[in-house]
Amino acid sequence: MIDDKRKKEAKLNFDSYLKDGLIKKETNKTSEEMYLKNAELSLQVADELSKSPLNPHLWVIVTSYYAMFYAANSVLLHLGYKTQDKIVHKVTNDALIVLVLDKLKTGIFEEYEAVQHDALEIASIKAEELIENYEFELGKRSTFQYNMLEQTKESKARTSLKRAKEFILELKKLMIKK
Repeated sequence: MIDDKRKKEAKLNFDSYLKDGLIKKETNKTSEEMYLKNAELSLQVADELSKSPLNPHLWVIVTSYYAMFYAANSVLLHLGYKTQDKIVHKVTNDALIVLVLDKLKTGIFEEYEAVQHDALEIASIKAEELIENYEFELGKRSTFQYNMLEQTKESKARTSLKRAKEFILELKKLMIKK
């Protein structure tokens, strides 16, 4: 779960990023669409890689993460924010917590509202899980891309791909609603 301490840390970081120009108020429909296309293409590549007899688990993980990263940056642009070049993965992660988490909770709540009486709790858990999954994949991608050989396990690659698919699906729903 993303606890209150992590949310406060993300907010402080986000405010600092704005002040330091690491994220800026900006909209750019062309870049937003490009990020979304890159997300979908990366997801397609990850899916194809997962079926390869070469068992390129590292690249399924890396490509799945980047699918999530591109989708995240597409939704941030949709909300009026553009990440810059420095520490972009960390900036994106904190911006998701500050700008997207509550919107995901609301969107997921609306989906569950018709069928479940405790939808707010489920939506909250699911939204936090989606953002946590981004954070997990960021760490996993870095670990596997830079610190490990082809020792990655197929199950971790499958998990990465599943998380990326779910993450992108939910972020695309947000962009349709605005």
